[in-house]
Amino acid sequence: MVQGPPADSSGSRFTPLVVLELASDTNQDAIAWLLSRIRDQQQDGGAELLVEQLGPGVDAQEKENPNVFLVGATWQRLLSGAEDVGLFKEFNDGSMRGFTCANKHDFKDYQGDGDSFLSMAECQYIIKHLLDTLRAKQETHVPGHSEVKLYPGKSIVRRLQSKGILVQVFPLHEKEELKRLSFSWYGKVKLSLQPLDDIRHYYGEGQALYFCFLEYFTFALVPMALIGVPYYLFDWEDYDKYVIFAAFNLVWCTVILELWKRCSASLAYRWGTLSRKKAFEEPRPGFHGVLGFNPVTGREEPLYPHAKRLLRIYLVSLPFVLLCLYLSLYVMMIYFQMEGWALSVHDQEPSFWTGVLLFIPSIIYAVVIEVMNLIYRYAAEFLTEWENHRLESSYQNHLVLKVLVFNFFNCFASLFYIAFVMQDMVLLRQSLATLLITSQILNQFMEAFLPYWLQRRRNKKMMRKVQKRRTLEDKELPLAEQVRLEADMSTYLGTFDDYLELFLLFGYVSLFSCVYPLAAVLVVLNNITEVYSDAFKMCRVFKRPFSDPAANIGVWQLAFEAMSVIAVVTNCSLIGMSPQVKAYFPDSESQLILWTVAIEHVLLAFKFILSFLIPDVPKPIQISLARLEFESLEALKKKTKSTVLQCGMREGGGH
Repeated sequence: MVQGPPADSSGSRFTPLVVLELASDTNQDAIAWLLSRIRDQQQDGGAELLVEQLGPGVDAQEKENPNVFLVGATWQRLLSGAEDVGLFKEFNDGSMRGFTCANKHDFKDYQGDGDSFLSMAECQYIIKHLLDTLRAKQETHVPGHSEVKLYPGKSIVRRLQSKGILVQVFPLHEKEELKRLSFSWYGKVKLSLQPLDDIRHYYGEGQALYFCFLEYFTFALVPMALIGVPYYLFDWEDYDKYVIFAAFNLVWCTVILELWKRCSASLAYRWGTLSRKKAFEEPRPGFHGVLGFNPVTGREEPLYPHAKRLLRIYLVSLPFVLLCLYLSLYVMMIYFQMEGWALSVHDQEPSFWTGVLLFIPSIIYAVVIEVMNLIYRYAAEFLTEWENHRLESSYQNHLVLKVLVFNFFNCFASLFYIAFVMQDMVLLRQSLATLLITSQILNQFMEAFLPYWLQRRRNKKMMRKVQKRRTLEDKELPLAEQVRLEADMSTYLGTFDDYLELFLLFGYVSLFSCVYPLAAVLVVLNNITEVYSDAFKMCRVFKRPFSDPAANIGVWQLAFEAMSVIAVVTNCSLIGMSPQVKAYFPDSESQLILWTVAIEHVLLAFKFILSFLIPDVPKPIQISLARLEFESLEALKKKTKSTVLQCGMREGGGH
């Protein structure tokens, strides 16, 4: 927890919260200017924070970057910052309200300066906000770096980041708190829920919501897994019985997504992010354009024509995505040729080894899919950056769309082809099982074993450097060494890849698990190990990320719901293709298609009615939010009335 304010404001004694690392060749004038802006009073355009340079570590070497600085704040500055960012805290009546310094004693856990009212994650988020709001005054360039242009109102930190002068900004770990969290989270194998409140307290709401969704998805898969096991064991070759499983699948994927929205709303309300107003978005660090006047902010900033961005999207990005989809289709056809060759070899001389050979094409194809997804991801990031989106949210939405379209096509195109063109359910079962198992093995290697091995190497290197034989957990490192160790850790890039993996697993289960009922069982086992590997990475491999005050899982909710709509179409088509259903339409295939389409539309209508009937926010929370809104409106009326009366009295006194 953050301690009270230091004895003086010189920064000689304070709790370090955030690390700033500048490039080693940064001009000293630029460093002095930046530090003065960080320390300056708020009314003078500064951040009013405490900052000091990190001293040399044990056995300091010449190649060590000396331009590493620790940033902290007085307790009063953190409280005023909490009000600036619109932080919600629990009020004395149990409701969640926006924090204000004037009413600080009315909040439940506030006991005085220096207490644990603000978590360390919240304090670090406040400091990041204060640094981001540092703006140039009349400077035309960064002192000592004439090539780095500035103009009034330009975000200093964002400009320094985009020009490579500011290498990284990251929050420090709190060793004791991290140790306690690690032990309760992944330190021992246990059959219990994750410590979501502790995760939220240490990492923020965005991370906690991801781990909550991972846990929720795992529990939601249990009914599918319990039904799938007997189907697999007793009706393996009887495809007709899967009609019931497919029907259950349709209801399942709709209900779990609707209930998740209620679950996340309850958590977001308890954590104070549900009714929190979205902050005004500043331009991304990499955004560039011709300097102009922004009518919204009233400041000068780069402007980039929307038409030019649309041309880049439709004339370059879209054709590139289509080309990648074509290449994916080409690779898929090569896979089917390999599959046909392996089958012909097995048919000519059946043996144990030719039986093994039947699985080789699917394994190779699964590995190729993972490699193609990885390469495409880098290309998609480059293209989205080149499109020059002004806001981070716009950048993320375009990146998510590109990656989802390709990953969906790359991972599921072969399964759709086998199911609806070849109509070979045995091959579909085999391909789905091989793709699912191979991708899970590769993901576990990349996400669990590789990071663990890299972290062990990094820790051993640091231990040799400080001439200690005990592990990092057994011995507390000096502050300088802790900062430099964390600076060398991998940067956490957010929950994008984690949600993408869950999205694809959800697709495997919801689209085709009626053909391979063990899919849900495999995904449950994968998710259990995923919890432990992701928890380990967060605590031991990555730098601590800044808190993300999220109220839901964002655009991923739409992605999962879109997948559930595709699942309705897919499962209805699989049901229509079953011999059991075809027996009802022996003479007319067109009649079968019409009935299948009609049932599919009825189920889609049922799905949308169900989503309408199940409220996204539980009724008690709706009432609480409405009451708070009513109270705030009443308070505003009283304030307005009081102001009018005061003005009237002043005017009467003047006469």
